[in-house]
Amino acid sequence: MKYVAEQADREHRIHDDIVVDAYGDTERAMSWYYYLEDALQVPFNARCQSARSSSPLKVGQEICVVGMADEVDCMSEVFVKVKHGQSTLAVPLAQLASLANDEGTRQAVEDWHYWVGRGYQF
Repeated sequence: MKYVAEQADREHRIHDDIVVDAYGDTERAMSWYYYLEDALQVPFNARCQSARSSSPLKVGQEICVVGMADEVDCMSEVFVKVKHGQSTLAVPLAQLASLANDEGTRQAVEDWHYWVGRGYQF
């Protein structure tokens, strides 16, 4: 993920709405988890935008996001469940660009990309 320039409106939403009462790494991770779980209208289509050695997805590949990975899997990075052939597996949300028609889903995915692109961590 590339470094992204600061966006005041997104900074405000993240710090005042998403991680407002999160004081440590675990609380920030859970704040993001529950924000995304609530905001993502699944299923939705997404496109792989970056290769990861830990993921079988190829750049440009379109997949279907079917939900959030388990909480415990999202303590250091956000993962979502995707259909991959006959299987469902968890991949990093940062690897995916949303193709969702739902504005809230697109915004939530972009919020996460922004967080990662700014170099923020839990």
